[in-house]
Amino acid sequence: MSVTTKSFGKLTSGEEITLYHIENAAGAYAEVMDYGAILVNLVVPDRNGTFTDVVLGFDDVQKYEVNKCFFGATIGPNGNRIGGAAFDIDGQHYTLAQNENENNLHSGPNGFEKKIWQAAVDEQNNAVTFTLQVPDGLNGFPGNRTFSVTYAFDDDCALSLTYYGVSDKATVANLTNHSYFNLNGEGSGDILDTVLQIHAAAFSAIPDSKAIPTGEARPVTGTVMDFTAPKKIGLQIDEQDEQLLFTGGYDHNFVLDDYNKGTVRPIACACSEKSGIRMTVSSDQPCVQFYAGNGIGSQAGKKGHVYTRRNGFCLETQVEPNAVNTPSFHSPVIAAGEEYRTQTVYSFDRI
Repeated sequence: MSVTTKSFGKLTSGEEITLYHIENAAGAYAEVMDYGAILVNLVVPDRNGTFTDVVLGFDDVQKYEVNKCFFGATIGPNGNRIGGAAFDIDGQHYTLAQNENENNLHSGPNGFEKKIWQAAVDEQNNAVTFTLQVPDGLNGFPGNRTFSVTYAFDDDCALSLTYYGVSDKATVANLTNHSYFNLNGEGSGDILDTVLQIHAAAFSAIPDSKAIPTGEARPVTGTVMDFTAPKKIGLQIDEQDEQLLFTGGYDHNFVLDDYNKGTVRPIACACSEKSGIRMTVSSDQPCVQFYAGNGIGSQAGKKGHVYTRRNGFCLETQVEPNAVNTPSFHSPVIAAGEEYRTQTVYSFDRI
């Protein structure tokens, strides 16, 4: 196992960006950069032993300065949507930018995915920790804060993401990763034949295309949202179902089974019958956003590949969207001095 570094080019500002190559004993590897703490490449063996990059992204750091789809990004301090782009904590009202309809999406614009993080290599654990100092009021969120995310990649091809945060004021902490997976390899086409299972008996129903949940945890049984048994992503994605029509396909929060704060357990599994690659997702989070890449417009990706609609899918671990404004949801608020910790693991093997 080893961690090595190389230049990933310069931002338009002229700042140099470093790519960290985390390789295991078998030669599989993850590559992450200090700009945005972004996962750039994730290369694992398929059933024939051929190394395959399973995440969408770019070969040029300057394309990540745009990155409208958030390929590989560390999202923070709040992943997903906040309705009305505002919230209250301890009687104090906070207003955010309305960067998607009247909502705030992914803490933008210019959220954590647009910042240069400080990196520290941990050779012993085959890991890199990225740390960001965040001033009070940045993008409307309270508190002088320290956040970090540690990427570790082991000999079993498990990529673990461990998040940490602390603030001097009560604030929102709900970080996630926005990687788009294609288990046939990035640039190989759509993900509709990918078989997916999500361990969730309920999902967060939405009332319209703004995609702010109603507060109802609706049972998946008998609906297009039922992934409790493995099924192909494309099997029902284009059905004339109200929930799917609102978002042009799957882009919904699933309320995961067996939540116990701080306990990591398997939450989802995806596999490709073509490549033989299987990905198991484990997390201590209560929810996951399953997004089928409905909004990926035609754009140039890695190695000259062109990405289009549904060429990758996301499994973003989190609390419910708009949880800060919905008392019945899991709270994303941490108190002053309280430590925020959560972990998600993407493990790869072959079927």
